[in-house]
Amino acid sequence: MWGNNPTPVSTRWSDTGPEALKVFVEMHRKMAVSQKVARVLELNRMTLGLAALGVRQRHPQAGEREIFLRTAALHLPRKLMICAYGWHPDLGAGPGP
Repeated sequence: MWGNNPTPVSTRWSDTGPEALKVFVEMHRKMAVSQKVARVLELNRMTLGLAALGVRQRHPQAGEREIFLRTAALHLPRKLMICAYGWHPDLGAGPGP
């Protein structure tokens, strides 16, 4: 097991051969912290991009601002969306004055 993940390594990496996994782990051990951070940021951008793509498919008439808001709503609590953006995921706007 790695970290706090209760899933055994053998299950989480079942599609990866032992030698390939060894190379993967060793590459990450040798990687500079800045490279690791860059990888995490790249994966985050990719994840958000895929989430936005899904929103675009579900809401083809939505403009860029709505795509942004609906994508953010996938990752933020409803109350925070309303407070921060004045936008309710189900209603399209926050509560009135």
